[in-house]
Amino acid sequence: MSYVSCALRAAAPCCLPAPWRSPRPFSSATGPTAKKSVPYQKTLKEEGSGTGEPSRPLPPSAEVVVVGGGSLGCQTTYHLAKQGVTSVVLLERDRLTSGTTWHTAGLLWQPRPSGVEVELLAHTRDVVSRELPAETGLHTGWVENGGLFIASNKQRLDEYKRLMSLGKAYGVESYVLTPSQTKDLYPLMNIDDLYGTLYVPKDGTMDPAGTCSTLARAATARGATIIENCPVTGIQVRADNFGVKRVYAVETAHGTIQTPCVVNCAGVWARALGRLAGVHVPLVGMHHAYVVTERIEGIQNMPNVRDHDASVYLRLQGDALSVGGYESNPIFWEEVSEKFAFGLFDLDWDVFMQHIEGAINRVPVLEKTGIKSTVCGPESFTADHKPLMGEAPEVRGFFLGCGFNSAGMMLGGGCGRELAHWIIHGRPEKDMYGYDIRQVASVSLPSRRFHHSLTDNNRWIRERSHESYAKNYSVVFPHDEPLAGRNVRKDPLHEELLRQGCVFQERHGWERPGWFSPRGAAPVLDYDYYGAYGQERHRDYTYNRLLGDEYTFDFPPHHDIIKNECLTCRNALALFDMSYFGKFYLVGPEATKAANWLFTADVSKAPGSTVYTCMLNKRGGVESDLTVSRISPGDPASPLAPAFEGDGYYLAIGGAVAQHNWSHITAVLQDMKLQCKLLDCSEELGMMSIQGPLSRVVLQEVLDTDLSNEAFPFSTHKLTTAAGCTVRAMRLSFVGEMGWELHVPKADCVKVYQAVMQAGARHGITNAGYRAIDSLSIEKGYRHWHADLRPDDTPLEAGLAFTCKLKSSIPFLGREAVEAQKAKGISRRLVCFTTEEKVPMFGLEAVWRDGKVVGHIRRADFGFAIDKTIAYGYIRDPTGGPVSLDFVKSGSYELERMGVTYPARAHTKSPFDPDNKRVKGFY
Repeated sequence: MSYVSCALRAAAPCCLPAPWRSPRPFSSATGPTAKKSVPYQKTLKEEGSGTGEPSRPLPPSAEVVVVGGGSLGCQTTYHLAKQGVTSVVLLERDRLTSGTTWHTAGLLWQPRPSGVEVELLAHTRDVVSRELPAETGLHTGWVENGGLFIASNKQRLDEYKRLMSLGKAYGVESYVLTPSQTKDLYPLMNIDDLYGTLYVPKDGTMDPAGTCSTLARAATARGATIIENCPVTGIQVRADNFGVKRVYAVETAHGTIQTPCVVNCAGVWARALGRLAGVHVPLVGMHHAYVVTERIEGIQNMPNVRDHDASVYLRLQGDALSVGGYESNPIFWEEVSEKFAFGLFDLDWDVFMQHIEGAINRVPVLEKTGIKSTVCGPESFTADHKPLMGEAPEVRGFFLGCGFNSAGMMLGGGCGRELAHWIIHGRPEKDMYGYDIRQVASVSLPSRRFHHSLTDNNRWIRERSHESYAKNYSVVFPHDEPLAGRNVRKDPLHEELLRQGCVFQERHGWERPGWFSPRGAAPVLDYDYYGAYGQERHRDYTYNRLLGDEYTFDFPPHHDIIKNECLTCRNALALFDMSYFGKFYLVGPEATKAANWLFTADVSKAPGSTVYTCMLNKRGGVESDLTVSRISPGDPASPLAPAFEGDGYYLAIGGAVAQHNWSHITAVLQDMKLQCKLLDCSEELGMMSIQGPLSRVVLQEVLDTDLSNEAFPFSTHKLTTAAGCTVRAMRLSFVGEMGWELHVPKADCVKVYQAVMQAGARHGITNAGYRAIDSLSIEKGYRHWHADLRPDDTPLEAGLAFTCKLKSSIPFLGREAVEAQKAKGISRRLVCFTTEEKVPMFGLEAVWRDGKVVGHIRRADFGFAIDKTIAYGYIRDPTGGPVSLDFVKSGSYELERMGVTYPARAHTKSPFDPDNKRVKGFY
């Protein structure tokens, strides 16, 4: 018999401290070993003949073909059938659950740092514990034994308390326990080093075979067809009359199925399947492992354990435990085998031993417990540790449901339902923006998640996937930044700002200014893999040290530096480099027709006008907020004023959401078959925003145009010169001050920047970054898309009714939904809160009204001009009634931060400059 303690001694040379003993090479050449047992009574490989022939004949056509019979494939097929798509076919190359799902641990943990993910997990739990048993009369293997989150320090417990507060808004039951209470609940646990725990009694585990077989039974009962032993060999793609590529058919070794829609749920093999359609799927395969112990007396009915600080989980398996985790040196699966189905890899103890050490510390009885089996199989991982879902930008009708980072079982139900809704209705029901494959760009498009220069870069994919894997159990701090895959996209001012102490943030490959350190340059260095794979860790790494200083849920140590940037903007002026913004042109004979339909505001004004507007989906949800400027034709070679026939509009969009905007607009133009083009000049133009009471005085020295209110009013733009360079100046503000944006050809950016800084020097100008923008914008009440605004929020709920041209007769996308909601009354409303007590908040805090939880905070920051914490969140009436302004005003509010409530005041207008005088130049 092999004992856990023996494995620990055999695997770990005593001369090296855990968890970096015996670093492994970058990848393993070891192929799959013979089939081994896993901790389930059966796998679906035992069913069927295994002859290699398809389990049933192929139909000639289908509305939807799902490829891959794992958790996501089965869940998506079930939910498609449940939502009325009866002509759906699931193709599995071997047997259901083969590849990854059959050996997964099947854990479900409800607490998450995202309200959407909490809802997705809740639906999975409901499907396996209630829906499927009710439909089929079968038990899925769901075991509700609870979950226990271990905290060995204050920061970790603070993180758990944040998750607890958010969970209250979604009905997730959880309790913070003391070490002694934890011992009472789990007598075998070592509590000597515990700071506290979070207990979630309704967490549990799923049996992958039981779940998938029950899903298959339920889906076929609703008309779906499931065909095993049928590998896909090709995807037929054809271009329509407008040159748009669309799915036409799926080819297999046993025939072809004509279909307009394919769903890639192939897991580790999704990348190869994508290539068949010309779709890039940025994920990697890695070895992911756990061991199963022999029987442990007294372990029965104990909750599952997640000890993040030890990077280990303990899953109850009857009267034994499964032990696994996320190591710092995972093994990449370089050559993904097409034949791999129910095999496993040999466990590399040098890699895995760090989990054994943590497990023995937490449950000491493991030291004398035998190991019954080892399970090391393939899992797919992505560069940001989020799944890849939705319709691919390269090919219409090709959907993804893959890259689930070892969470395919727990997210499967929620994501399967959303993916089905996406396929049927063109968009998901919930906000799935963070998972959307459309944020992965093709060669010509920018992207929030992964730019083409990143997804085609194997080094970048490897680095970021490694860091996401290795940090999976790390505390999620508000201001953390990646160290992997940096310095890929730099704007024209990067080196200039770096010399001045800029501490950069990374957003979809761009290095954008975060804040400015008075201690000088803090460059981002090449990735060192945290010392894994024999890499030498960086010494005296200033940037990493600055990040580490901010690993706190209190006010960060650089709070006063950001305060200075904010107050200098409020009292004098600041320059913000916003060059990573998306900059698009919508031009052509039918550009105005497109603009009228796309944008909620009336943008068909005279050239020189700039309008703040939203774009909506059919349900009235906000897909974007942006500025749209009417322009005149210019020089064919000019990125500032391109030549075009017909009408033209210049779109400036937050860089983190630029690809989402591109995808939304492109899909609308394709569906409406309009004669206009969308041009991307994001890389050709820089963008500087000069904001503050003294911005006019300084810029009047630099710009060759009259900046008076009469000559250059708010929400207008014009071409002018600065330091001898042609620029487009726009009088706009993202921070609530008088100011101008300068849109500048990239070759001229440094020259214009230096001219502005020189003119502003005697007026006290400062550089400022996005940390300051976050504070200044929330203080003014300006919305941030995907924080205050999401595709499941409407402009009426978000306080943006003024952006909708409802008084006109001009139709726009989403208008009918907005008008219907206006007539009915809104059931939730975005509300601004302030607290008198100066306490840091970052979002996820529960909102209490008259003793009841009515919502949670989406975004929070500190407002330095009003000297208060500011938070925005959507609230509901617990009785289900409309949320009117009177309802908002009549309540007594508290915000719950980490289990502690703080009295709060609700505002129906911005607490700073509610009359908008400052942006218009009235001080």
